[in-house]
Amino acid sequence: MNILKLAFELFVIYILYKLIFEFIIPVYKTTKQVKQKMDDMHQRMQQTQDQQASGPYDNRHQSTTAPKRAPSDDYIDYEEVK
Repeated sequence: MNILKLAFELFVIYILYKLIFEFIIPVYKTTKQVKQKMDDMHQRMQQTQDQQASGPYDNRHQSTTAPKRAPSDDYIDYEEVK
């Protein structure tokens, strides 16, 4: 009986060892890496948005005046021909 009990305990210890070192630790490391990459990607996207917001096409820095029209001297008066 003691041999069966010892074999069972060793089997349980082996299963726990495999579970911990081949499942739990790799899942933890992978989760940590994915979280780090997501944080990096979020930070890069935020930087890109900040650069676009302060870029040369920023609406806050454009003038609010309308573009000037050509002088009326350039207007050609057409007459209707019958």
